[in-house]
Amino acid sequence: MISEHKGTQSAVPRTALETLCRSLSQGLHATAQPLSILRAGLGNPSVDGMSIEELRELTSTSAIEVERVCTLFSYLRQLVSTESIKPRLSATQILPLLVEAADGLDLLFREDGMCLRSAFPETCQLVSINRASTLQVLSNVLLIAHSVSRPEDTVELVASSDSSNSVRVVVRNLKSRVEGLNAEANLSMALAEATARSQEFTLSWSLQPFCVQIGIPMAPIVDPW
Repeated sequence: MISEHKGTQSAVPRTALETLCRSLSQGLHATAQPLSILRAGLGNPSVDGMSIEELRELTSTSAIEVERVCTLFSYLRQLVSTESIKPRLSATQILPLLVEAADGLDLLFREDGMCLRSAFPETCQLVSINRASTLQVLSNVLLIAHSVSRPEDTVELVASSDSSNSVRVVVRNLKSRVEGLNAEANLSMALAEATARSQEFTLSWSLQPFCVQIGIPMAPIVDPW
């Protein structure tokens, strides 16, 4: 398990390269576990003598570990891409994007006996974002919130305008008391942080209870004259 961590507002700032190297190192370390399981299972000299049922069980176990490797590798690839390519930003309505993120995962929460509750203002000034990248950040954070929640928990997605010319988005589960994130969730959070940083958002998070705070800059007001 990985202990509580603060995001881009940490006390000791790191360069983008240092942060990327740290995340890649964690990802490679996490990938070593399923690869070791696969090597031990498929490289077992007794495979030739296994029964049909034993081979089916080995295949099922191997498929799970292969899926883990693919997931971890995907996060690593996206991290490198995010740190390498600057997204194109534009003035965008944030409220429809928040609704889209919540609606896209509402069924998952309900199927697992959880509640995803949203609270947004009626109107909000345009923000300066890349729409696809911001949706990815929101989806990643909501999925992580789901992973640390239990049946009957409520995860809140709250948005508000603050006095620093930004929109504040909060994802929280006030009942969550997990000690840390697993490897997949930790890499997903690292990707959310990198994607947020590439758009000059602020992102910080903590556990016990689980809470992610994202500051999204408002778009400059263009003088029509």
